[in-house]
Amino acid sequence: MDQKRLYAFLCVIGTALPLSQFIPWLLEHGININLFFNELFSTRVGSFFGIDVIISALALFTFIYYDSKNSNIKRLWQPVIATLTIGVSFGLPLYLYMRSKSSET
Repeated sequence: MDQKRLYAFLCVIGTALPLSQFIPWLLEHGININLFFNELFSTRVGSFFGIDVIISALALFTFIYYDSKNSNIKRLWQPVIATLTIGVSFGLPLYLYMRSKSSET
């Protein structure tokens, strides 16, 4: 499997697996931001993962900003929106896919 296809596969997995956990929660509780953060940070392990993902997202946004100056990547908003709506598990492989695709041209 070449690099571009691997990134595309990781985009699918990075979207499907987190949503398989979030959609049932959303159907049960609706859009309840307070409950979401209360449950996320209710344990030390949950807090560990929550903080890790937030810092990872900030690092990804920084990487996208600086790396894109050296690359000919268009539509940089896509991996940012992917990260904000699904998570780093989708935003990072999407950006890497876009980067590998742009390096082909």
